[in-house]
Amino acid sequence: MRRSARIPSVLAGLALALGGAVIAAPPAHADIAACENHVQDQGTEVTDAVRMGCYVGLVGDQSGCVGDLARAGVADAVAAEACRQAPQ
Repeated sequence: MRRSARIPSVLAGLALALGGAVIAAPPAHADIAACENHVQDQGTEVTDAVRMGCYVGLVGDQSGCVGDLARAGVADAVAAEACRQAPQ
C-alpha cells in the first residue's frame, strides 16, 4: 500500500478511537450529584445556589466552587470536600 493511501486510513482509525472515548465518558450530572449529595449529607439544603456552585466545581474552578457554596451557607470544610468531588 502506498504511503499516501495509508494516511487517510490511519486518520480515520484515530478519529474512530477518539470518538469512542467521548461516547464512553460518564455523564456530567453524576459529578454534580456527588457534590450535591455531600452537601446534603452534611445537613445543608441543596438549593439552586448550591447546584450552581457544584457546577462551577465541575468545570474546574475549585476556588469559585468553594466560594459559591460558602455564600450559599455551606460550611467551609464541607464546601471544600464537595468541590473536590465535583470534577471526578
